[in-house]
Amino acid sequence: MKKHFSQLVKPGYIGKMVLKNRMVVMAMGVNLAEEDGTCGERIIDFHERQARGGAGLIVLGSAGVAWPDGGNQPRQIAISEDRFIPGLSALAEAAHRHGAKVAAQLHHGGMVAAEDRARGRPLWVPSYPVVKQGDVQDGFLESELSAMFNPDAPEVSLRVMTREDIDTLVDRFAAAAVRARSAGLDGVEIHGGHGYVISDFLSPLSNQRDDEYGGSLENRARLLLDIIRAIREAVGPDYPLWCKLDSGEYGQSEGITLADARATAKLAEAAGVDAITVSARHDTSRGAMHSESNIPHRPEWLVANAASIKAAVRIPVITSGRIEPASADRHIAVGDFDFFGMGRKLLADPDLPNKVLAGTPEQIRPCVYCYCCVSQIYVLKPVKCAVNPETAFERERALVTTSNSKHIAVIGAGPAGMEVARRLAQRGHRVTLLERGDRLGGTLEFASVAYPANERLLHWLRRQMQASAVEVRLNCTATPELLQEMGVDEVVVATGAKRTMPEIPGNNRDFVFSGDEMRALVLGEADEGLRRKLSSTTLTLGRLGATTGITKRPVLLRQVSKVWMPLGKNVVIIGAELVGLELAEFLAERGRRVTVIDTTARAGKGLYLVRRMRLLEELRHLGVTLLHSARDISIDERQVSYTNYRGQRRALDADHVVVAKGATGNTQLADSLRERGLVTHTIGDCNGVGYIEGAMESAAELAVQIG
Repeated sequence: MKKHFSQLVKPGYIGKMVLKNRMVVMAMGVNLAEEDGTCGERIIDFHERQARGGAGLIVLGSAGVAWPDGGNQPRQIAISEDRFIPGLSALAEAAHRHGAKVAAQLHHGGMVAAEDRARGRPLWVPSYPVVKQGDVQDGFLESELSAMFNPDAPEVSLRVMTREDIDTLVDRFAAAAVRARSAGLDGVEIHGGHGYVISDFLSPLSNQRDDEYGGSLENRARLLLDIIRAIREAVGPDYPLWCKLDSGEYGQSEGITLADARATAKLAEAAGVDAITVSARHDTSRGAMHSESNIPHRPEWLVANAASIKAAVRIPVITSGRIEPASADRHIAVGDFDFFGMGRKLLADPDLPNKVLAGTPEQIRPCVYCYCCVSQIYVLKPVKCAVNPETAFERERALVTTSNSKHIAVIGAGPAGMEVARRLAQRGHRVTLLERGDRLGGTLEFASVAYPANERLLHWLRRQMQASAVEVRLNCTATPELLQEMGVDEVVVATGAKRTMPEIPGNNRDFVFSGDEMRALVLGEADEGLRRKLSSTTLTLGRLGATTGITKRPVLLRQVSKVWMPLGKNVVIIGAELVGLELAEFLAERGRRVTVIDTTARAGKGLYLVRRMRLLEELRHLGVTLLHSARDISIDERQVSYTNYRGQRRALDADHVVVAKGATGNTQLADSLRERGLVTHTIGDCNGVGYIEGAMESAAELAVQIG
């Protein structure tokens, strides 16, 4: 049955600009412009794809009004000179072909202008900032630190802005707005949030000025109001103009409050803006805060703030922040906000608006909130999406119908196998998917139990298989004889990684589980060897899972495991990468005292930076102990012994030990098939552990190459 979204599909107005629906692509810095700041093919393709997907409005992320000064990304859109107009015009024309409106977000980085910092240019600030020592760098891997923090970069200098600087900045914003209008863009959004220069003036914590631009809220808002008035004078009364504001400053007790934001929104309305975009900023010195404000991990985190500001103004309000379409429709209906903004969701599926319009939200490819997209930007790389390999590769990985159709067998129905099967079928190949087990999903099902957001991707892939022309054979072992009998032209092996128990002394003890055994335990797939380790009561979980419908299994297993889990009170996990840390959180939430130990100096490889920073803090709150740089790990009788970084020999009590290490690529099946003369490809974890992103990306690359 089709679902009806009565509010999201309605036209809306921002000033005199008419939007065909209420769905907005929020401004995201994506690092897809050219090195000289112009809009080239790559960023035009990126935004045209969003327009083709049905969005009513696309807001271009972080267009630098003083570029290269004030820039916060190496491939940021620039709007600081007339030479950038042709590229912006080409982008606008591409979006207009599909009925979308396009606006530029006018931006100056101020204190967090990473490009100024890297090149020794002074950072523009309202006053000298309060320096805080936090834990943010604890979440970085060494490779990420080296990418983000250049030890050879010039010494950072600050420039407390003079009145002349302020006037210059105001003029640059106004001139940029004129260029946007000249380029054929439909409006402009002033970026007044996220710790950039306007936000720093608005914050009572970062603005310690004692002149007319500091002190009272009216004074702190003066820069924003000067910019609004200058733009309005430059572009006239009818050109759509709005601003993004922080509705809170999370992690800061003396920062911007919601009351401040309401008052600022009313001042901005009086100065001439046509709408308010509600967002938030955070204490950047704390790792977990990086997913607590404008890209929140908590669902609907900004909705209450948006509703409060909406009640204070008469102009439309735009907001975002992990809101589902059905919920957004209800909020618009009751007047909490007017436009549904999305960032991550539209990276995962740019066709989301069209699917909402069609009443088929179950077809939307879900975001799993892994923070792949924004973590790329932190380390100065172009945006990408873990679940949608076409994001930022719209041209290279497009599904074009083949003129050379083949019969292709795909072996293994994990995420890589299902994704390549559906993509090949969409291109016009005949595809047979062979799975040794009794259901689709592979390791993604276990990942869905440990991290619930993955479950939506699991179900989406299963639905895609049902709706596709792919022939699925479960409980089917692929052999050379079977493949030859089927008469396939090519074979794709997607059977996943090989998981062996690392050579740790004592790893054969009865209280030690490998990663595969833990997976089998949780999913109810215990073999004879695992049964010998467990009492008969332990199999209750397996029976519950086995007798439950496939779509209910992960949620049921999560619920049952909260009251029953056949592990002792003290659990030691050997391995501090993605699997080990997510398993630690899963067990700690179920009342276990968990210690994670590894030889590495930093935990969390395999997790994206922003997600990792949050998870590390969550683990601390759950009482999980992380031990780094351990050597000579051994498993003794109900203990794990190791040598710490000081050279001391230490021991941990352990009722059970889980070894979450030892996964490597496994091309053994593929090699044997090649020896039998079959044209064979490998994707996903059998080429080396790449998790969801590696599975989806390798599937997309191969689907383009075949035929």
